[in-house]
Amino acid sequence: MRPHHQLLPQPSKSSPPAVEDPAGSHRPPAAGSVGLLGPRKKGTKATTSVRAWLLIDSEGNSQVLEAGKHAIMRRTGLPARDLRILDPVLRCPSTVLGRERAIVINLEHIKAIITAQEVLLVNSADLSVTPFVDELRRRLVRHQQATTIASEGNDDGHTKLHDLGESRQNSPSGQHDGVGKEVVKKQLYGSKVLSFEFVALETCLEAACTSLENEAKGLEKEAHPALEKLSSKISTLNLERVRQIKSRLVAISGRVQKVRDEIEHLLDDDEDMAEMYLTDKLSVESDLENSSASSMNEQMRDEMDDEIHQAAEVDDRNSDTGTGTSKQLDVEELEMLLEAYFVQIDGTLNKLSTLREDVDDTEDYINIMLDDKQNQLLQMGVVLSTATLVVNAFIVVAGIFGMNIGIELFHEELKTGNKKFMWTIGGSSMACVFFFVIAIAWGKHMRLLDIPSLFFVCSRRIRKN
Repeated sequence: MRPHHQLLPQPSKSSPPAVEDPAGSHRPPAAGSVGLLGPRKKGTKATTSVRAWLLIDSEGNSQVLEAGKHAIMRRTGLPARDLRILDPVLRCPSTVLGRERAIVINLEHIKAIITAQEVLLVNSADLSVTPFVDELRRRLVRHQQATTIASEGNDDGHTKLHDLGESRQNSPSGQHDGVGKEVVKKQLYGSKVLSFEFVALETCLEAACTSLENEAKGLEKEAHPALEKLSSKISTLNLERVRQIKSRLVAISGRVQKVRDEIEHLLDDDEDMAEMYLTDKLSVESDLENSSASSMNEQMRDEMDDEIHQAAEVDDRNSDTGTGTSKQLDVEELEMLLEAYFVQIDGTLNKLSTLREDVDDTEDYINIMLDDKQNQLLQMGVVLSTATLVVNAFIVVAGIFGMNIGIELFHEELKTGNKKFMWTIGGSSMACVFFFVIAIAWGKHMRLLDIPSLFFVCSRRIRKN
């Protein structure tokens, strides 16, 4: 079995260092630079599979490399399907995968590959990734210092770790570390320092959870005033604004739910968490290699038959040791780290759920108000229809008397004056009013009309006009 440093080839020393602009963002080297695929001649175009990767080592040093898919697969031991998850064009959902030699991270804008000794970032030139890169480098520098102090074995090792933790807490970046601060304190204060892959994983989780939390807070601040305006005044502008907020709320809730489900899936599966102990697996590999080398030296001194028999026993013992190590691997350290960010992302999801309930309650209130106005309009329509019916009855009487037919009543009217005509007009009008009142009273008795509220609405509309 080959040693691990042979399994993970390191980048060439002749590769150019990272190019940084004043804003702190990283740019890939110029054309003709040396990448993982070797030098590229001038005038030739790079293949479509070549992509710029930002490599950050355990000491916090960064370097931009140009590498293809196959080079990354050989470097990290990942299959092609895992690299497709990191493709920005595909827009795959949030995923955290633990493999034999690497951890694949695809959380929001963070797309990275974490090994036991380095971190590879895909979209390092993105402005949203630049703060994450700076924070990751700071943490890796502090992790390197803590590892160096812990390896010295001095009596004042705990005091140095404590002082390093205090400087970490008082630094400007330590003021906004969020929920992960307790995990970092454990890393610095305790006698055991977190592994490199866990420091990088924590930084990725914190960046993703904090980004979603800030986005949820911004949406919450924007949503409550819009809901209040819509409740006070129903207008097309307010309705459109609330509709846009609801669309964004649904999208953010889906993204937060996906991250939460991914962390919960890891917490429920100890085997997946055990796969992420890359440093421990490296130490186990080196121990097995040393034991295999010593066994081979002893076998050379025996006879050929005994050598074959002993080789079989050594192989069985090695396989049993590897199995026992994986079974006895303690995942409590990683479980505590994941639980801290599970609580944070679950709190963000609860805030979004509460905001969704507020939006739904506002919609129900608006629907009730619209239904009430519709009922008022229907009642007004019933009243106007009744009045039209009564007036039509009066028109019928007027139409009958307007016919060009000679009757005795007209001749008597010429003799006696217009007394009967006035009685006819007055009687018809009183009859119309009487029938209108009877119709309205019947509607109120049957609870079809609400006269006070109807007249109140009518008077309010008249005052507005």
